[in-house]
Amino acid sequence: MTSSPVVRLAAICFLAMAVSACGFHLRNKIALPADLGPVRVTSTTPYSPLAESLADSLGRAGAVPAGADATEVATLQILSERWGDLPIAIDAQGRAQEFSLRYATVFVFRRADGSELVPQQVVELSRDYVSPPENATGTLTEREVLATELRREMAASILRRIDGVILGGVQGKSPAP
Repeated sequence: MTSSPVVRLAAICFLAMAVSACGFHLRNKIALPADLGPVRVTSTTPYSPLAESLADSLGRAGAVPAGADATEVATLQILSERWGDLPIAIDAQGRAQEFSLRYATVFVFRRADGSELVPQQVVELSRDYVSPPENATGTLTEREVLATELRREMAASILRRIDGVILGGVQGKSPAP
């Protein structure tokens, strides 16, 4: 049974109105200041996957990556990255069966002149996973997948914080007389 073009058009219009009415909208690119200049991402952890992800994301947002010899650069500095597994459920023998994987990062974003564009902040994320002690097959892989997801979410969360501070500063400024 085929539906008429009028019914299809009405259904498409209804869906479009329903999506717009629920408040759904695509996220805009991060709003970096025009005078920011080249940006370098640094981390206390050598070869940090988070630092690499943030550098890539900032580049896609329009930031100019700083060259190795550049001296006057804005810096997104990852001051600390911490991982932890916290047991949240135990079995009758006292063995942990469920864990909470926690990932915390401390960062600060400074302009080339050393002033803080985004003050030092802490972002903490966590995910729960099950690890039955009698059947550990696949548990390590599940933890690795969660760690990869948390790193991706951490990069996105840091970028949202940067965007929020920058947009808040721009919107909070009063016009010049």
